Amino acid sequence: MALIRLTKEFHFELAHALEGYDGACRNIHGHSYILYVTVIGSPISSEADPKLGMIMDFGDLKKIVNEKILSRFDHALLLSQKSSMLKTLRSENFANVESLPFQPTCENLLPYFAEQISSQLPNGVKLHHLKLNETATSFAEWYASDNP
Repeated sequence: MALIRLTKEFHFELAHALEGYDGACRNIHGHSYILYVTVIGSPISSEADPKLGMIMDFGDLKKIVNEKILSRFDHALLLSQKSSMLKTLRSENFANVESLPFQPTCENLLPYFAEQISSQLPNGVKLHHLKLNETATSFAEWYASDNP
């Protein structure tokens, strides 16, 4: 049976600071991110399945990404868990300050997103690749084939 790739695009706003970086991005700033999620699988062939002809429902993919990524990071400030700003911001009751155990670069977010999304995909469907645009002209990509 043919393998088909299915892609859904997601938009979200996220601020971050790259503490220790030697450029302007060490300051808190935000981006309008675009995340492209591509899965691969064979279309369902069972006549009894309401998803006949689909790899998976676009709505199901949207639900996974909304629950695992967007609900946490859209309109949030993301910092490394080692950030000196974290304690101050949380003590001042800033809402939606998130932290992760790595520098919150586009490149570091992709493997994290891949892990979160992959764990929720239905049987027979695999994450093929992710593309994360940080700006209109700058993006990073993650491919499953590069990360066995």
